[in-house]
Amino acid sequence: MAQPKRSQLTIRLVVVALWLALVIPGGIQLAAHRNYKETIVLGPGVTEVRKLSDWAPYIEGTTNDCNIYVLDSGVPGGTMLVIGGTHPEEPAGVLSAVTIVENVVPKVGKILVAVRANKSASTVTRPGDAYPQFYTIPTDFGDRKFRMGDRWSNPLDSWPDPEVYVHYPSGQMLAYMDVRNLNRTWPGRPDGMLTERTTRAFIDLINAENVDIFIDNHEAELEYSVISTIVAHQDAADIAAMASMMLSAMEFPMGMEYSPLLLHGLSHREVGDHTDALALEIEVPEPFLDRVRGITDEALLLEGKDEFVMRAGKAGLLYEKIDENGWHIDERVGRTNSTIKMIVEMYNEFYPDRQIQFEGLPTRDEVVAYGVGRYLLNPAQVGANRVVQD
Repeated sequence: MAQPKRSQLTIRLVVVALWLALVIPGGIQLAAHRNYKETIVLGPGVTEVRKLSDWAPYIEGTTNDCNIYVLDSGVPGGTMLVIGGTHPEEPAGVLSAVTIVENVVPKVGKILVAVRANKSASTVTRPGDAYPQFYTIPTDFGDRKFRMGDRWSNPLDSWPDPEVYVHYPSGQMLAYMDVRNLNRTWPGRPDGMLTERTTRAFIDLINAENVDIFIDNHEAELEYSVISTIVAHQDAADIAAMASMMLSAMEFPMGMEYSPLLLHGLSHREVGDHTDALALEIEVPEPFLDRVRGITDEALLLEGKDEFVMRAGKAGLLYEKIDENGWHIDERVGRTNSTIKMIVEMYNEFYPDRQIQFEGLPTRDEVVAYGVGRYLLNPAQVGANRVVQD
């Protein structure tokens, strides 16, 4: 066989070198994002930090063996579990959970918080959609840096996807990638794929801790009809309806919807069906997720301003309003926090024998006035034993 000419070898080497010049820097960035550890400061109300595997040993050693922050008043009462990061591309839910951990002081009952319920999904973004890998929140002591994530668990942690995802135990057929969607795999199973094991672990936690209220923090694109609303399992409908009415009358419009009876895998459906907890989901607007958006950068993620989404609104294509002020991260975190607070207040009215009382949660008016960074603690001002990595 004839040997390639020297010029041909040179061309091949140049092509390989160019390919490596593109792949290596990109791979370094992806690895840095996957392995980045977020700093969480333990606020005055945190009494303990546990791992999800404490309730579910089968999740130990996986990416999703996330931190569970325990805020125990020491006074008998009810128990609430709040999870952020079901979909890490929805940062207001994550930041709301962080503000609970770093600010809330329980007075009666116990609060459990998962900042990153699907930690795996926070270790990957959507490069094809030009998602930023990180975002920063300004504070008086400098920026706090957080990972941006995706809707689904990282394929590096869960592979291969089935051709069709068959939900357990309903047998309902869903899109193949939803086997990695934390809000399609409830109630899960201990011998399933990673995301199924994760939801099962949370079910085991809920049952073991006799959780009374379960709240799943979310954001939604303005093109999606389930937005600016509380989605409630039928057992929690009275609480959600009262919270919706009170918020709409006193603070901002907030709707209420029933959890669909025939759509399985959703947290508000399956947690309500498979545990005694009152299951609710909070959805606030996030223009970053809209398909008609412009540049998908950190500014859009935080400021929530987009001229193309505004045009879609003027054309009647949206389910929520948007103007030149956009939907700032402060507004979204504030609305999430106010909704949590109102849900608990209404719960206490209905269940006075299982009260959950707390102080310190910054609500919508406060977060909008001062910025969410005001409610993030400075790691340098606390002892090393009050700082953890998430």
